[in-house]
Amino acid sequence: MAIMAVIICICSWITVPFTVPFTMQTFAVFCSLLLLGGKEGTASIGIYLFMGLVGLPVFSGFQGGIGRLFGPTGGYIIGFLLSGIIYMFFEPAIKKKRGYRWAALITGLVICYFVGTMWFVSVYNSRGTAYNVLSALGLCVLPYIIPDLLKMVLAVYICDRVRKALPAIDQRNHA
Repeated sequence: MAIMAVIICICSWITVPFTVPFTMQTFAVFCSLLLLGGKEGTASIGIYLFMGLVGLPVFSGFQGGIGRLFGPTGGYIIGFLLSGIIYMFFEPAIKKKRGYRWAALITGLVICYFVGTMWFVSVYNSRGTAYNVLSALGLCVLPYIIPDLLKMVLAVYICDRVRKALPAIDQRNHA
């Protein structure tokens, strides 16, 4: 769990230049859930959030602290934890048929987008800047959908290969 928390930190610092730059943070969140399972994967996300909350520079841009977590984009970071909880709910189905992991990851991502967008709108509106949900979606979600889906595909591909190389992970979390 600690190693995956560190990997999430490292991936949050990796910025991929694109039309809208994005980090590899969600990739690491997906990998954490796919490799460790819902309970331990969610715990690793929680460790990452706690490290940022106490001020370690684990968030994108080497930032940390309560202000960053409760700032306009903090809802997306908190959404990672909710994604893990969603994955836990899907886990019985995933253990029966691995195809359900796609539904779990996509549902978790949608919840993350929803919570993050509502949080973003709420923070800006509380500061006197009028933001509506559609504007926030256009700014904070639409540019990231395709990169996040590509990161999801990459995470599933890589984690499948890791599980084949390390059968103990597969037997413990996905039997």
